[in-house]
Amino acid sequence: MAKSPAAPTRARFARVMGLLDVTLFTVCAILVIDTLAASAAIGPSALSWWVITFALFFIPYGLITAELGAAYPGEGGIQTWIRRAFGDRWAARATWYYWVNVALWMPSGYILLAGLIAQITGVEMGLWSKILIGVGATWLTVLIGVTSLAAAKWVPNVGAFIKAGIMLLIGGGGIYVLVTRGAANDLSWASLMPHWSAGLGFLPVIVYNFMGFELVSGAGEEMRNPARDVPIAVITAGLLISAFYLLATFGILVALPVKDIGLIKGLLDTLSSLLAGAPGLDVIIIVVGVGAVFTILANLVTWSMGANRAAQSAAADGELPKVFGWQRKSNQTPVGAYLLTGLVSTVVIIAYGVFARSAEDLFWSLFAFSSVIFLLPYLVLFPAFLTLRRKDPTTPRPYRVPGGALGAGVLAGVCTLFIAQAIIFFLWVPGVAIDWSKTGPILGGVIVTLVLGELVIGTMKANRRANTPESDPPAEPARPR
Repeated sequence: MAKSPAAPTRARFARVMGLLDVTLFTVCAILVIDTLAASAAIGPSALSWWVITFALFFIPYGLITAELGAAYPGEGGIQTWIRRAFGDRWAARATWYYWVNVALWMPSGYILLAGLIAQITGVEMGLWSKILIGVGATWLTVLIGVTSLAAAKWVPNVGAFIKAGIMLLIGGGGIYVLVTRGAANDLSWASLMPHWSAGLGFLPVIVYNFMGFELVSGAGEEMRNPARDVPIAVITAGLLISAFYLLATFGILVALPVKDIGLIKGLLDTLSSLLAGAPGLDVIIIVVGVGAVFTILANLVTWSMGANRAAQSAAADGELPKVFGWQRKSNQTPVGAYLLTGLVSTVVIIAYGVFARSAEDLFWSLFAFSSVIFLLPYLVLFPAFLTLRRKDPTTPRPYRVPGGALGAGVLAGVCTLFIAQAIIFFLWVPGVAIDWSKTGPILGGVIVTLVLGELVIGTMKANRRANTPESDPPAEPARPR
């Protein structure tokens, strides 16, 4: 009888991540300064939206990923959970969205980086000059990614400390200015209440800023005690992240009137206002600006590390084309996936530059486009959580979401609704006429990305079926001699 294809051999991983490592990794993955200005642009009610989103989405999302990470601690994280719940095809989709999102997010991040460089240096840059900087930064990310992990890991490590320092500086400066000079915006109780207005278009950014709890579970086999550490790390990191975001958003709103908050220049404008009159202000702004530029690079290096390794693993399983599985022989880094990331990012940033009227338009279009793709796997994650609860009740769950089946269903449903509204609001703001010159390219890009993914996944499934040996026909009964 013909043998079935052997399962791919998986490397055994050294368990090097303790509780502190898991906690810091989670903080670094979720905490970003790139989009602080975009969330603050909602106005003072942004502070209320942070609290509401924290209570209704961030906490349930964290509890759900804590249960999944503790119950299923193998490598792969979200990909493993979705495969267990819904099979290979949905796992392949999740991997595709994770990988392609980074390639699509990279252009928006590097447009922001180019804007900060222009502001720091004082050099006037046109849109296409910023695009060229974005392309250069893209390939710098590829270069860092294909070096050894031992060397490349220092980029996110240093970036994490810089991000925390910048947020503390903004928040601390905001408190000082509020006490000594007063706030630039009305921070009365009425103004802090959530408002359903045009500013609602920035609300999805808050949801986006809270994503990433599941990322650390991609290294489940490299944790010393994931069943214990993941739930503790998720809760601890969640509280720290929420405090940093609230503090930094508060600082921006104290420093700048809402009408003056720019998506690209908001960070340095905020610091200039908060530190006005401080000795050596110009030098401080330059140092912080350089640090902010580095954190953008660190964000994209970090997420590309995870996304490209997930793609490499999917290629090893036959879910994505073999090119994603190409490795650099000297250090086993996913050189094929990185090269594809660089190519896609370069094409996207140039293509969207044709549609954009300004750098801020380009930033928002690219950011919204990549964010919609990024959020899609989470529409499957929360149903997968409920499905695993139902179909795999015997797997030990060192941590369980409280409330039984009803509590789990309510929390998963609320999280799914938050993800769905974020996707919709990235494309359309209630009460505001759709500007098809902006929404059209975003929606078109999303559709093309989804169709391309289905073609890739369908082709790979067909190839696996064609290459799977069929069982030999049953032997005929022995004939009498």
